[in-house]
Amino acid sequence: SVKVTDHETGEMLELDVPEGRYILFEAEQQGWVLPNACRMGGCTKCAVKISKGSLEQPESLGLSKELKDQGYALLCVATATEDVECVTQDEEEVYMKQFGKSFAE
Repeated sequence: SVKVTDHETGEMLELDVPEGRYILFEAEQQGWVLPNACRMGGCTKCAVKISKGSLEQPESLGLSKELKDQGYALLCVATATEDVECVTQDEEEVYMKQFGKSFAE
């Protein structure tokens, strides 16, 4: 199962996501609303921080390898291969971690 906790409200949703299915799209099909924008792995709107387990996300162009290694994932292009727990993130915070260094210099 995939458990996603909303970082603002503390509400948690639990999903059974079929293998190979993107988590965001499965959540929507089950009636849940999660933050999203581009729906193609190119932004950070649907970013989560993984607290347990891991996600496959080869198409997540919106995250650097460094952020992926720190446990960040994009739900629009992430699939679960095991039980996972994650927390939604503030888009601007993740964006600054991703791109802030480039613009701050």
